[in-house]
Amino acid sequence: METEATPTPDPLAPVPGTGRPVPEAGPDIVRRWQAEGGELVELLSQVRERFGGVAAFRLGSAPTVLVTDPGAVQQVLARHPDRYVKRSHRARLLIGDGVLSATGAAWKSQRRLLQSQFTGTGMRRYEQRITEAARTTAGRWDEYARTGQSFDVGREMRRFALDAIWRALTGYPLDDGTERELDAVAAVATALPTLPADVTDAHDAVAADLARIDAVARHAVEAARDGAPGPDGPGLLHVLIDAAAERPEYTDRLIRDEMVTLMVAGHETTATTLTWLYLLLDQHPAAREQALAAGGDGSEQRRQAVQALVHEALRLYPSAWILPRHATEDGTLAGYTVEAGSDILVCPYLTHRDPELWPDPEHFDPRRFTAPDGRPAHPGAYFPFGMGPRACLGLQFALRESTVLLEHLLPAHTVNFSATPTKAVYGITVRPDGPTPATLVRPRT
Repeated sequence: METEATPTPDPLAPVPGTGRPVPEAGPDIVRRWQAEGGELVELLSQVRERFGGVAAFRLGSAPTVLVTDPGAVQQVLARHPDRYVKRSHRARLLIGDGVLSATGAAWKSQRRLLQSQFTGTGMRRYEQRITEAARTTAGRWDEYARTGQSFDVGREMRRFALDAIWRALTGYPLDDGTERELDAVAAVATALPTLPADVTDAHDAVAADLARIDAVARHAVEAARDGAPGPDGPGLLHVLIDAAAERPEYTDRLIRDEMVTLMVAGHETTATTLTWLYLLLDQHPAAREQALAAGGDGSEQRRQAVQALVHEALRLYPSAWILPRHATEDGTLAGYTVEAGSDILVCPYLTHRDPELWPDPEHFDPRRFTAPDGRPAHPGAYFPFGMGPRACLGLQFALRESTVLLEHLLPAHTVNFSATPTKAVYGITVRPDGPTPATLVRPRT
C-alpha cells in the first residue's frame, strides 16, 4: 500500500543516457536456471552476486534490470517514480482496481482518500481495535497452554491479523463464519503465481473462492449501509461508502476492490512476518529473553526492543520481496544507462542480505535496530514496505499490530514447534513452505 508525495527534482541526478551499459548476465546463466527449474530468487541472487547492484538479464526480448544497490533503489522508487512506473499488479485478479493495483490519476485519488486513515489521528482511531484483537488471540493462547493443545502458528497469526483489519474495516470483531469464508483470500493469494497466463482461464481456476470473497464483501457493505456502526464505531468501510456519495467513481465494485485490497495487504503480510518471527525465535531463543529484559510491561524500552524483533524479521523476509517497475524513458542508475522499455526488478530481499551493507546478513540479530550504527544509514538499504510515493500505506498499522500482539504473547508463552518448514515460497509474499504446528509452555516465574 503506498505514501502520497510529489517527488522533488534531484539536482545531483545523472543526466539520462550518459552512463555505461548495464552489466548483463549471459544466456547461459538463464538457460541453466531454467533447466534446473529454480525459483526466480535463485536467478536474481546469481545475477547480483556476479554482476553487482544494477545488472541485467533476458527472459524474453526486452532486458530485465535487477536493482539492489541502495542509491539506485532510491532513484527508482523515490526520486523518479514517474520514470520507473508501476504497471499491472500480480494480484489484480483478487484486488481488482484497489489502491494497490491502481495507477495514474485513479491511484492518486484513491490514495489521498485512504492516506489520513493510516497516520496520526487516523491510526489512533484503530488502536483499541488492534488491542482487542490481540487480547482475543492472547485468550486463545492461554487456553492452548492450559490444555496442551497443538495449534498452527501461521494460522493463528492469520487469524489475529484478519481480526485486526476486519475490526478496522467494519467496527466489529471477526466471527467464525466470516473467518472461514475469508480463507478464500489466502487460497487465491497462494494460487496467484501458478495460475494460467490467460485472464479468463486464471479467473475460472479460482472462481469459487472469488465468489466467496465477493459474498463476504457484499454482505459487509450492505450491513455498513443499513446498520449502526459497530461497538468500536465506524470503520474504513464507512469511509469508502461516504466517499461514494460525492465521488461517482466509488461504485460498489470499487468499494469491494478497496475492501479486499485492505484485507489482503492488511493481514497476509503481517501474518507472514509474525510467523517468520516465531520460527526465528525458535532458532534464537536468547533474542526473546533480551527483548523482554529491555524493560517492564508497557515500557518504551520493551516496546522498542519488540519492534526491533519485527524489523529484523522484516529484513530477512520483507513484506514485498520484489517490486516490479517499467522504465518509460532512458535513465541512469548507479552510473549505468537503463533504456526505455526495460523491466525493472527492485529486490528488497537481496538488498537486505547484501554483506556489504549488512554484516553477517543471514544471521538473525535484532540489535541491528537498537544499537548505534547497527544498520546502514542509506534509506535504500532497508525498505521492507517499499519507499517513495508507492510505499506501503499501512506501514504504521502493520508495525503497531505486530508490536501489540507480541507485547501480549511473548511474556506469557514460549512456543515449541513440533515441526518447522524447511524452505520458503516466493509468491506475493515470502512465506514458509508448510505448516507450523506447535504447543505452548509457560515460562518459569
